[in-house]
Amino acid sequence: MNNTFDAIKISDKVYWVGAIDNEIRDFHGYNASRGTTYNAYLILGEKPVLIDTVKAPFFSEMMARITSIIDPKKISYIISNHAEMDHSGCLLPTIEIIKPEKVFASKMGALALKAHFHQQLDLTEINHGEKFSLGDATFTCIETRMLHWPDSMFTYFANDGILFSQDVFGMHLATYKILAQQNERVVMRYEAMKYFANILLPYTSFVTKILDTLPNFGFDIKILAPDHGPIWNTASDINWIMDLWHKWTQQKSTEKVVIFYDTMWNSTAKMANAIADGVMVENTLVKVMPLSVSHRSDIATELLESGALVIGSPTINQQIFPTVADILCYLKGLKPKNLIGQAFGSYGWGGESINILQEELKNIGIKLFDIPIKTLYVPNDNCLAACRTLGQNIAKELKNSS
Repeated sequence: MNNTFDAIKISDKVYWVGAIDNEIRDFHGYNASRGTTYNAYLILGEKPVLIDTVKAPFFSEMMARITSIIDPKKISYIISNHAEMDHSGCLLPTIEIIKPEKVFASKMGALALKAHFHQQLDLTEINHGEKFSLGDATFTCIETRMLHWPDSMFTYFANDGILFSQDVFGMHLATYKILAQQNERVVMRYEAMKYFANILLPYTSFVTKILDTLPNFGFDIKILAPDHGPIWNTASDINWIMDLWHKWTQQKSTEKVVIFYDTMWNSTAKMANAIADGVMVENTLVKVMPLSVSHRSDIATELLESGALVIGSPTINQQIFPTVADILCYLKGLKPKNLIGQAFGSYGWGGESINILQEELKNIGIKLFDIPIKTLYVPNDNCLAACRTLGQNIAKELKNSS
């Protein structure tokens, strides 16, 4: 076993024993441009407890970190907060080595784990709000269904005041500085926003529920330990990330316009830039995102704190451009709210893309504002002036409604 990996102490009794993934970039459609971590935690005491495991290829790294402070066979229990394979992928080999007395999961977690591994697993189901002791350690587990899977669960370790929050309050960020205050705040804010926008946005009602009800459990949270990214271990950092999540659940419209487009012969690109110029002259923030260099998850991130979405596409085979269709499909699943929008584009003979874009915007839930703009082949000065006016009108509308 590789013994070059060490556990990192985060409290009196708890160690981080996770793994760092610097190579991952595609996380089922999400652009993890800064990599990620798979956080697992070891609680020492009379009956050592392992909270979650890691993605299967990183099994040896996790075991090496555990071995740096304890014989893995001395671990008595495993608690699985989330059954997704980046946290349960090496659960079976971990069980084989540790041979724990019990493996705990939520009721839905037990169903998911059995469906993943297709074999009989001896799992102990935990009820919502159940409080229990394992040796000298006291825990409370609360179900957080659809944050972001049906099986999701928080585990609170009362002895050290740690809330293990699985994917909630996390981010995809590969860092060797596992405490939040050791990392750049601007980087953490963007990656936290990106994580929320691309993973939690469809489940904002569930996020609101847990944020509202969590205080009712009376937890004295000194450390917030998610399954991805840095650990929040100061009151100010915990409040900061929770406040951001609360803000993002509201999806309030802001004075910011996102424009994304693809183009064949640069005509649609010229229109996009003219619209952006109209927004800019009204002193309103605008983000232009050509799809040749912009990933779908970055577009979703920018939309989280925006007020308008304007989409451009040429017509190809009586349809919108395939890259534009990809983004629209993705956004439809995320269900952004409180946005206005409009369509634009060039065409050669049919011009069907504009109607398709408008219908897709309405299907996403975006309110159409002003009128669409389309042009035959290359936009002339009148067309570009109309594009500029559209940008101005959208910016003015956002100011009036803020």
